[in-house]
Amino acid sequence: MAFDGITVSALSEELSRRLECATFSKIAQPEKYELLFTIKGGDSEGPLYLFSSANASLPLLYLTTDKKKSPETAPAFCMAMRKHCQGGRILSVEQVGFERVIKLTLSHRGEMGDVEDFHLYFEIMGRHSNVILTDSQDVIIDAIKRITSLVSSVREVLPQKPYFIPHQEGKCSPLEMDEESFSKKVLTGNRTIEKAILDSFTGFGTLASSEIAARSGLSPDSFVESLSMNDKNALYSSFSSLLTELKEKRYSPAIYLSSSRLVSPEFSAIPLTCLSDMEIRSFDSVSSMLEAFYSGKNHEDNIRQKTESLRKTVETLLARDNKTLLLQEKQLDDTKKADKYRLYGELIHAFGYNLKGGESFLVANDYHTGEDVKIPLDKNLSAMENAKHYFKKYDKLKRTKESLVDRIKTTKENIEVLSSILTSLSFSDDERDIAEIRQELYEHGFIKKSGVKKGQKKEKKASPLSFRTRDNFLIYVGKNNYQNEEVTFKIATGKDWWFHAKTIHGSHVILKTEGKEPSDEAFLAAAQLAAYFSEGRDQNKVEVDYVQKKEVKKTPGTKAGFVIYYTNYSMVVAPTLENVERLV
Repeated sequence: MAFDGITVSALSEELSRRLECATFSKIAQPEKYELLFTIKGGDSEGPLYLFSSANASLPLLYLTTDKKKSPETAPAFCMAMRKHCQGGRILSVEQVGFERVIKLTLSHRGEMGDVEDFHLYFEIMGRHSNVILTDSQDVIIDAIKRITSLVSSVREVLPQKPYFIPHQEGKCSPLEMDEESFSKKVLTGNRTIEKAILDSFTGFGTLASSEIAARSGLSPDSFVESLSMNDKNALYSSFSSLLTELKEKRYSPAIYLSSSRLVSPEFSAIPLTCLSDMEIRSFDSVSSMLEAFYSGKNHEDNIRQKTESLRKTVETLLARDNKTLLLQEKQLDDTKKADKYRLYGELIHAFGYNLKGGESFLVANDYHTGEDVKIPLDKNLSAMENAKHYFKKYDKLKRTKESLVDRIKTTKENIEVLSSILTSLSFSDDERDIAEIRQELYEHGFIKKSGVKKGQKKEKKASPLSFRTRDNFLIYVGKNNYQNEEVTFKIATGKDWWFHAKTIHGSHVILKTEGKEPSDEAFLAAAQLAAYFSEGRDQNKVEVDYVQKKEVKKTPGTKAGFVIYYTNYSMVVAPTLENVERLV
């Protein structure tokens, strides 16, 4: 379930129960749109933190016991928060209407000793998410995202502007509904049940609409105008029972998981009948549920943001080299004229003695083919000067060809390396992986700096991935060219098996044998990993080559991660992680 009004309602209740009368002892801003409040006096025995993110792709708010590293210099908004909120006592926490907004009221003693009240609004609204600090009269002091009239004509979020939540046309809080109002608001018009609920209420998302329909035994795609009276009564009854759960604070935080990669996991603060066939992982609190669900997503989002500029750099370099290769191959094609110019020079030498000067061409018999050749001449030059002119053009094109062959080879190698690096970026799930890729770009001369500042401590080297099959065989997977080199030539021994997606970029995968004969299931699992960690990850089937490691060779002078092999087996598999357990 998206971070909707139901989740916010449950989270608001939890924060109110656990934070009232606590204080903000410290405030930090780990990332541009993130805040971390250190709580003093909460109900946790150990350190407790309130984490907030207004990131457009991942808006969050929950309690956690994990502390994030903060920058040495606090941004301006963090300084404003410290001035007005640090040391402040939390008076109340409430959900605003049924919106995705939590209002936190706190009192703080100012520089002159006067006690003042402030409001802190956490707006968890996708790309419109924000954290806004106001005074007791709801006049904005500052916001983590300042919004001018050039950005929004509906609401300015700037200091000294009044705070308000824009009204959503045609929508109202579901908490205000009785049966008659529900019938008039929802059960009219040529709309599906899902659309009718979404159009009518604030705080309800697609999953909540599907749940109301499922509890009444109906499909969310059913049209309301075609419902019988019994169906309409059942729909209102489901709606009413869901609201009763919320009013009585009967929450059951859980994550719903599917074994299929095609079905995304969901979370909910209430039981979901519509997802009862999925694996259910229950939690003691909404915060722990949100933290578990979003920790991986937050990490992935941060990694994606950190790789974005690097990816753009690689894509730009790749586009440049592909364009360069086209030009070089065109120039190489032009050098095919070299032999023609050499022939012209030789024929002029052989038959030019009859020329008197001033001729525009010479017809001579090509002694290789026996056919006559018409050779253009410069009328201002003698026969020998024309011959010399053609020999010069021949020599120039010959030198150009020799140079182009080397340059084309280098360009193709660069394209291969950049393409493999681009693929590796898709597998990077750790900042150390990114650092290795940046270092590889630096060592190959693609970028000027390695990204490591002078005097900065080097990060610990990233390790290849490791997996265990169901019958206890170990499998190692390189996530970039350096790691590919490591798994193939340091971790693997001669009788281990080496796997790689056929003819496309991907990871080196090693199936360790430890002197035993691997099972068919182990071979299949290793091949599936090679398919998954390749350019073919999103395909239904990928062809994978596999061979004993002793057959894999490295040509001297080639770049890290590039190998050759001549005899191999192949199998076609689906890219998946289902048949292995990840270890590292």
